[in-house]
Amino acid sequence: MEEDRVLAGVEQEVDNWQLSLRPKRLVEYIGQSQAKENLAVFIQAALSRKEALDHVLLHGPPGLGKTTLAGIIANELGVNFRITSGPAIERPGDLAALLTNLGEKDVLFIDEIHRLNRTVEEVLYPAMEDYAIDIIIGKGPSARSIRLDLAPFTLVGATTRAGSLASPLRDRFGVMCRLEFYEPEELMSIITRAAQILKVRIEDGGAAEIARRSRGTPRVANRLLKRVRDFAQIDGHEVVTASIADRALSRLDIDRFGLDRTDRRILSTIIEKFGGGPVGLDTIATAISEETETVEDVYEPFLLQMGFLNRTPRGRTATRAAYTHLGLPYRDEQVENQEKLW
Repeated sequence: MEEDRVLAGVEQEVDNWQLSLRPKRLVEYIGQSQAKENLAVFIQAALSRKEALDHVLLHGPPGLGKTTLAGIIANELGVNFRITSGPAIERPGDLAALLTNLGEKDVLFIDEIHRLNRTVEEVLYPAMEDYAIDIIIGKGPSARSIRLDLAPFTLVGATTRAGSLASPLRDRFGVMCRLEFYEPEELMSIITRAAQILKVRIEDGGAAEIARRSRGTPRVANRLLKRVRDFAQIDGHEVVTASIADRALSRLDIDRFGLDRTDRRILSTIIEKFGGGPVGLDTIATAISEETETVEDVYEPFLLQMGFLNRTPRGRTATRAAYTHLGLPYRDEQVENQEKLW
């Protein structure tokens, strides 16, 4: 399962230790320079007008810092921060209880907002636009609607699938920030900072080695740092060097590009069983005994980003880079012609 992978972008129960690693202010937040700079302007403008900040939508792949950024927004505004998630709000009454308990200018963070129940989502529309909610009292002919006024608040929504949001909901966000994958240099800074907090001695080479295999994701980088620390400690090393990090990550079966065993299995299946493709997503999932959604949402994006996989109208194809990485000969002219065609 995705939650069990070392390279998983989603948060795991064992990641609670990372709460202490999260920056509290924008000046401490590394990377995402455009989103950070824009948010600083919007926050300062809202503070100077003494108004609630416009509703903010943070979208992008998992593990890039959406929850951290939401907490920073609340800290910069100097208000309370309430956290929930889309699947946790099952009924309109649950959302109404959350909203009516918010203080003036408080921040409500809804993670995985794309998974909100549609009836719950409709309660959000007047809440976001008019700071009010409509409550139905009674049933049948005697039922009546009562409008409750809310304190002005800021909704911060986070999603990995901005396209799955209904247009009426998406259009009510005044600020939209897309978070991008991190560069290795940015991840090195994050790893170095985390190492200081965790009291781990690490050389630049060790931080660079971990950063290179972290799939551009801070959450993965922090998790790998912890695993490398464990190996170094048990093996009797006081300082994490490049060679120590390399050996530890190799023992975790994470290669120099950040691919794990399942990533490589997908590529080798396409190449060895289906001649390099094109092959359908359902067929790939069946061949490796995984769910189709898991292959599409968890494994495929990084393989596409790294240039190991191509999407075509007829299916997925492995690129020349995938052959090279796996050490397989790129001799199938049919595959080469298909890449040129698509």
